[in-house]
Order: sequence, then C-alpha cells, then structure tokens
Amino acid sequence: MKRRNLLKTIALAPVTLTSGVTLASPEVKKSTDFKYSLNTSTIRGQKPTVPQIIEIAAEAGYDGIEIWINEIEGYISSGKSLASLKTLLADAKISAFNAIGFAPWMAQNPEKSKQGFAQMEKEMGMLAEIGCERVAAPAIGSEGQINVEESAEKYNELIELGKRMGVMPQLEFWGAFEPFHNLSQCLSVAVAANNPDAKILPDIYHLYRGGSGFNALKLLSGDAFDILHVNDIPSGRNRVELGDKDRVYPGDGIAPLDEISDILKSNGGTKILSLELFNETYWAQDPLSVAKTGIEKIKKFF
Repeated sequence: MKRRNLLKTIALAPVTLTSGVTLASPEVKKSTDFKYSLNTSTIRGQKPTVPQIIEIAAEAGYDGIEIWINEIEGYISSGKSLASLKTLLADAKISAFNAIGFAPWMAQNPEKSKQGFAQMEKEMGMLAEIGCERVAAPAIGSEGQINVEESAEKYNELIELGKRMGVMPQLEFWGAFEPFHNLSQCLSVAVAANNPDAKILPDIYHLYRGGSGFNALKLLSGDAFDILHVNDIPSGRNRVELGDKDRVYPGDGIAPLDEISDILKSNGGTKILSLELFNETYWAQDPLSVAKTGIEKIKKFF
C-alpha cells in the first residue's frame, strides 16, 4: 500500500481497530496544593497569648499554626484545658499542623534517650488531644558525631510510638547544630530507618546555614516531607556566622525561592508552608502586621 493511502486508512479507521497500537498518553501535570502556616516563633517577642495567636493567624489568612510545646504547657498552667484549646482552633478554622518540642530522644546516652522518649510520649498525648497530628523531632541531646544506624533504630522506635499516639514525628536537622546540621545526615537516618512513615522537616534557613544548599530538594519525592519552614537569608553575611535571629521575610534575602517553588510544584500533593522567623526587628512590630506581611510575601512565590 502506498504511504499516502496508508495514512488515509489510519486516519479514517474507527478507534476499535487500533487495539494493536500503543498511544502515548498526554503528560499529566502534577498540581500542588499549598497550605499556609504561622510558626508561633514569628510573633513570640510580642508575647501574645495562645488565644491571641490563633486569632492573629486566622485574621491574617493562615490555614493553621505550628505551636510550641511550652506554649501549650503555659496555656494549661493558666487553668485552661486541652479541650478548650481544641475548641479555640476549631472555632477559628485554624489547624494545628505541627508542634515544636525538644525531647532528647536521639541522645547517645541511653538514660537521656529514655527520658526523651518518655517526654515525647507525654507531649504526643497532649497534641493528640488538640488534633495536632505532627511533632518536630530534632536531634537535640546528641553529642558529637551521630551513628546513623543507632539513630535510625531510635527514629523507627519514635515512628512506632507516633503511630500508637496518632502524632507523627518529623525528623528535623538544624544548620548550626554540628551533630545533625546537614540534609545528608537527616536523609541518611530517614533512609536507614526504612520506614514508610518516615518524614523529614526541611527549613530554607537551615539548608543554607548547614551547607546543604537547595539542589538536594530536587532529589526528594513529594512524600519525603509535609512541611517546609519558609524564611529567607540576608545578603552579605558569612553563612557560618548566621543565627536564627537573622532570618528575614521570604523574598527579602538571597534564597532562590522561585526555584524552590518550582520544585515543590513539581512534587504534587499538599505542602504546608510555615513561616518561621526569630527576627527581633519584627518582634518590635505589631504581631498582626507581621503575620500579614509574612503570608503576603510567601504567596508571591508559592
């Protein structure tokens, strides 16, 4: 059959006659749903109460907050209940996406690690009562170089505790904390744990401060993390001299936020973007204004 006649035949043939032909499916573009969170550290300097924090987050347009364990404990010590805190969150339509705590579960010292697990269990119990399904799990308590296999065993144990309690630990590294400062260390422990529920908690500042950089984000699947701490790095500063207090609003520094945004968008699913700052300049300002400025700047990129 001549080529021209063959093409006519294919074009006119009914779909049912193409069963032997494999057609390329159009590429489905992944869609990422961003949720916006206010880490309470961002307005800590103004010393708002927990109800005020929730009110500020709601009015500024956030979907939820990252609350610190000591804030929950302060709320309870003032005579309030966990049930009332859960009601406050629900009434404001604010989710408790994650909690920040410092239990020394990864400590090399067995007794200290045991105490850390007991602390985690207690804190997970509180978080479960307010509907918070995640808790940060930094390597606080570690001294010197960590052992990946031993740390992975402990992280596995922590994950199993989290599954029983209904609050899942997010493995976190800190850029200025030498025992656990780099994304590669965090991933080594998460990979060695070989647990389908393992999650890490990256932070734009910590990626830069610890020397990880941002290219490694391209190697992470969308399931590797739920939350990204969003902030920026001031220009003209030596990386190793930076401290938490130096973080600035997204877009006011040198972080490649457009590139990071593209990486997250290619992952699909849901990503919680949590504004985490410790800037004393912002602490001297109206907390609602700071919260509003923060979400506006995040949305310029995400």
